[in-house]
Amino acid sequence: MAVITMIEAQKRSGRYNVYVDGEYAFPVSESVLIDFSLFKGMEVDKELEAQLVDADNVAKAYNRALDYLSKQLRTEKEVRDKLADLEVPPETIDLTLQKLRELVLVDDAHYAASYVRTVMHTGDKGPRVIRQHLRQKGVGEKGIDDALTLYTPEERLAVGTAVAEKLAKRYHRQAFGTQQQKIRQGLLTRGFDNDDASKMLATLDLKPDVDQQHDLLVKQGEKLWHRYRTLSHSERQYKTKQALYRKGFNLDDISAWLADLGESAD
Repeated sequence: MAVITMIEAQKRSGRYNVYVDGEYAFPVSESVLIDFSLFKGMEVDKELEAQLVDADNVAKAYNRALDYLSKQLRTEKEVRDKLADLEVPPETIDLTLQKLRELVLVDDAHYAASYVRTVMHTGDKGPRVIRQHLRQKGVGEKGIDDALTLYTPEERLAVGTAVAEKLAKRYHRQAFGTQQQKIRQGLLTRGFDNDDASKMLATLDLKPDVDQQHDLLVKQGEKLWHRYRTLSHSERQYKTKQALYRKGFNLDDISAWLADLGESAD
């Protein structure tokens, strides 16, 4: 039977070359060296050599995974995809992930809970967008559901209201109806549902600035009135009224402004 005749340290830390019957046979990591208790004079058959090679492949993949995990939390899918990109064989990836799970170095439930907490404290996303993100990361539905229980209605209201306040400042120079519509749409786009958006808008208790809204109406109305100048009076009035209403202005305010022009609002 073949015998290990020399174990030589490589220049690379933690790596060793194993010589069998006086000839170089295969490399191993320090962890494999220790796990298999390799020593000079130890007998090695083909089966053991294959086990050593497989174990070394896992050790190398494991170290690559650790490098990837050192930067931030990752899901199993992310680690699997990363190792696949590094051309690690699927069977080696499976064994590597098994080891990572045993050492709790990958834990999709922990990842999901951590992500939800981060969004609650520093983000602007609602449950629907969070769910979509976690699905893309490979987290299962149960893990997502469990993590989202942390995002209580009170927390959602606090986060969403802060988002709504920022959106209100962004759109404050628009017609009041449009401002409310865009705030709601912004909340829906960020993953809050319609009921939550309504509560957030109610919490803001927005009130139109009468003078500002009048100035905006006049400015927009004059542009539209000029645009439709080639139409008949009734058609011009209808088109202007319709366009201003679509822009979010109050219908009574539109009619009053048209009346001030000396035109019938009927």
